[in-house]
This record gives sequence, structure tokens and C-alpha cells, in this order.
Amino acid sequence: MKDRQNIHGSWASRWVFIMAATGSAVGLGNIWKFPYIAGQNGGGAFVLVYLVCILAVGVPIMMAEVLVGRRGRQSPINSMREVAIEADHSPKWALVGWIGALAGFLIFSFYSVVAGWVLAYVAAMANGEFLEVGSEQAGKVFNDLLADPQALLIWHTVFVVLVMWILLGGVNKGLERATKIMMPALFVLLLLLLGYSMSSGAFGQGLDFLFHFDPSALSWHAVLVALGHSFFTLSLGMGSIMAYGSYMPKNASIGGTVLTIAALDTVVALVAGMAIFPIVFANSLDPGAGPGLMFITLPVAFGHMPGGQVFGFLFFVLVALAAWTSAISLMEPGVAWMVERLGLKRGPVCIMLGFVVWLMGIAALSSFNFGSGVSIFGMNIFDFLDFITANIFLPLGGLFIALFAGWVVTQRITRDELAMTTPGVYVAWSVMIRYIAPIAVAVIFIFNLIDKLGS
Repeated sequence: MKDRQNIHGSWASRWVFIMAATGSAVGLGNIWKFPYIAGQNGGGAFVLVYLVCILAVGVPIMMAEVLVGRRGRQSPINSMREVAIEADHSPKWALVGWIGALAGFLIFSFYSVVAGWVLAYVAAMANGEFLEVGSEQAGKVFNDLLADPQALLIWHTVFVVLVMWILLGGVNKGLERATKIMMPALFVLLLLLLGYSMSSGAFGQGLDFLFHFDPSALSWHAVLVALGHSFFTLSLGMGSIMAYGSYMPKNASIGGTVLTIAALDTVVALVAGMAIFPIVFANSLDPGAGPGLMFITLPVAFGHMPGGQVFGFLFFVLVALAAWTSAISLMEPGVAWMVERLGLKRGPVCIMLGFVVWLMGIAALSSFNFGSGVSIFGMNIFDFLDFITANIFLPLGGLFIALFAGWVVTQRITRDELAMTTPGVYVAWSVMIRYIAPIAVAVIFIFNLIDKLGS
């Protein structure tokens, strides 16, 4: 089959795609969530189980998303439809693309609010607001921010504008150019923070927390947590990787590329933990603070350390970059589809979508102040958006993509796109995408629903 041409453009090289997809995968969760759950669930034993889950579930589904995107050369919605038609199946498979695009859109509406908090902390660190403060004062700063709708609106607006500005430039002048600047900057900042952390005096304690091999702490619940995080950390089920895959050069190896992305995503998460937890331990703070680790615990730590103001500022710039690169990928599937469907240029589409998601973000941020009384199934707007995307849309999207690639797309198509020279490797991928990945994602789906509804 003659390779379709993507009207949006294509990545200049395989490495640009790797950096863009890694930017999509590396987000707020990499900076605090993965190191925290690893340390609490057996350290090195948890990391080992997580890596197995990445290889058995995350990588096969990511390969499936990339191959469908590259085969269709369009937005996830239209790529799913075109590949289904080529495989002599119903074009209604495009609904899976819709699930992903809608999930990304809804996630961005509240993700931009959290990213706004990060931007506010970049400014606060630069101004020295956390110098010599205690946990109570740091908590008050965070709570005052949440209670101030005007401040939240300003930072939410700034973040939405930053994201749509990048998207407006298209694949080459927007996404690719931003990736070439932001991803190297993210890695440099991470290494600077790691170097600072090594001088904290508690580096060994931080490493022990992260990597101490304790199988006794590895419960069945911990295995499910590792399985769930292996799926969510790679930005699967929301169309982002499929959209980026549609811009991937035809001669690039999907298998090798995806393995590189998964490895980089894991390395970033582990290095972030190696940078963060020694600072926490050096200040005798709680490493299990969860989300509060970023906005209360760490500011207190930086505020009491030599050079802490500078490195605290760099830390929040790092987190802001991670949020920015992830958010761009959340909106790209919807932007691409509207350009294809309406025949409009990216500028008007970005303005329209940006305005709608900005309004939804206002509803999300109101959950912490003037709209705190609004309840949807017992949850505020922010928590409801988080619940339906993380526990329903993303697992369903990932499940259907696995089933689509494993059972609907023909072997002729998958072999052509994957171009694996070793037959045994293709067989292994086929087994994982047909059986292991769908079962695992179904388990994630059921486990998360029971866990969330039960609590």
C-alpha cells in the first residue's frame, strides 16, 4: 500500500518523535507519584514489577497506538476509521478515537488548573516566599492560593495560552520546535537538581527509600498499583501517542522507538525520585506526603537549605516544563481532527478549542472556592473530571486499542508497520496485544472503579 501523506506534516527524525512522545509521557505524576509509590511498595521490588508491567502492557499498547497512527496518517479519530476500513471492518471503530480525544480534552481542563498552581509556585520561589517557612505556613500559602479564584484564573489562563500558542505553530514550527527546546531543558534541570540533592547529606537515605529491595512490602495491591501506573505513565488511551505516531517517519522502527520512550520515561521518574527524596529526608520531612509533597513539603525543604531558593525555583520550572509538554499532547488529537473535519487552519481551531477548554478549566478551579458546593455524584467538578477520565475513559480507550490492534487489524498491516526482522518478537507482541494487555487493562479498569467507589 502506498504510504498516506499527513496534511499536518511529519517529524524531522525518529529522535524528534522520541523526544515528543517522551514529553507527552513525562508529566506531573513522574515527578512525585512514581517515586512515592515505589518507595512505599517495596522499593526495588516494586520497580522490578513495574518494569515487567511496562514491557507486558505499556509497550505493546503504545506500539499499537503508534502503528495505527502511522498507518492512518490522520487524527486518532480518522486513523481508527481508515485502518478499520482497510482491514474490512466497521468505520465505527472511529469511536475509540473519539474516546481518546474527549479524554485528552477533559483531562486538559483540570490539568491546566494544577499546572497553574505550578506556575504560581515558580513565581513564589523566585520571590523568596518560602524562605525559612514551616509546614504550617507552607500549607497556608497553598490553601490561600486554592481559595483565590482570581489568582487561579490568571495562572490557568497563562497555561492555556502557552499550550495553544505551541499548537498553533503546527507539527514542525510548533510541536517539533518546542520539543527540541523544552526536552533538553527538562533533562538539564533534572540533572542539576540531582547534583544538588547529592550534596544534601541524605542522598544514601533517599536511594535506600527508592531502591531497597523489600519483597515483603510487595502486596497484591502494590502489583495492581504498578500495573495501573505502567499504563497511565505512557499517556496511553487518550490518542496523544496515536496522533504523534501519525507524524512518525515510515522508515523508523516502531518497536525500538517505543522501548526507548518507555526507558526514558522510567529513567526520568527514577532520577526525579533520586533528586527529591534526599532533600525531603535531609529536612526530616514526610516522604509519604502524596500530592502535598510538591506544594507543601518540598517548598519547606528548599526554604531551609543553602541555595534552596534557586534550586526550588529550578525544580518548579522543571515541573512546569513537564506539565507543558504533556498538555500539548492532550490537545493535539482534537486540534488535528477539527483541522481535518472543518478544513480550517490551525489558528482558528486553536482559538476555538482553547476558549472552550479555558471555560471548562474555570469550572474545575471553582471546585476549590466559589463552586465548592457543586456536587456531581458526590464529587466536586475537579474530582469528577479526574474520576471519569482516569477510571473510565483511559482504561476503556486502552482496552479497545489493544483489541483493535490484536483482533481487528490484519497481520498484513501490523507486520508491515512493525517491520520486525525477528519472527519470534512479532509473535510475542501478538500474544501480549491479544491476550495479556487486554486482560491487564480490564483488571486496571475494574480495580480502579472498585477502589474509587469503595472509598
